[in-house]
Amino acid sequence: MYNKNKRKLAFSLVVLMGLLSTTMIDAMHIMEGFLPKVHAAIWFAIAIPFFLVGLKSISKIVKDHPEKKLLLALAGAYVFLLSSLKLPAMTGSCSHPTGVGLGAVLFGAGPMFVLGTIVLIFQAILLAHGGLTTLGANAFSMAICGPILAVAIYKLCKKAKVNEMVSVFLAAALGDLFTYCITSIQLAAAFPKGNFFASMLGYMEIFAITQIPIAIMEGIVTVLVYSGIKQYEGGLLSEEFN
Repeated sequence: MYNKNKRKLAFSLVVLMGLLSTTMIDAMHIMEGFLPKVHAAIWFAIAIPFFLVGLKSISKIVKDHPEKKLLLALAGAYVFLLSSLKLPAMTGSCSHPTGVGLGAVLFGAGPMFVLGTIVLIFQAILLAHGGLTTLGANAFSMAICGPILAVAIYKLCKKAKVNEMVSVFLAAALGDLFTYCITSIQLAAAFPKGNFFASMLGYMEIFAITQIPIAIMEGIVTVLVYSGIKQYEGGLLSEEFN
């Protein structure tokens, strides 16, 4: 029965990739070379320790629970597919789903520090989506801050005994929105236009036009995928990591 459910889970991943890949187009997070060199270097320095912590988290999961490798791969693929979608938001950036909420709910924030960063590297190299010089900034907003808030929201909802699927929805949607709050801070810090806070709010307002409906959509899709995993996981969710 376990192997049968495992095959169903793998098949679901293939179907998900096929459905979403039909809408994948070249896009960008904060694009290559857009940030000043000093800012790009600072975000790299901030992101690296989180990446190292994430490596330890993944190593522990793979060592202690090798049966969860497929589920871990699904979480990474989900990030790649959703974050490859694009709606232009402003010069130098764009709005898109992040996909980090699913993995954050399933495994905690740590593994998403690594999976999200790897996704950003592949997108920068293969899709010209984002950039290598802005990798630190993009990783901090999407692969680090988004998952941290998603886990915090999910735990808070569990303590408050909120419905599980509502908890997953809120974790995914608010984790998505938080990513763009951080991106707004990064852009305002790099290009304050005289007033940092006014610039930050200006960037947030621009992102909000496209990002709020995208976040709602991501929350709904994440609930559907999470529900499917629970139906066919064959015990893979028996232990929590977050």
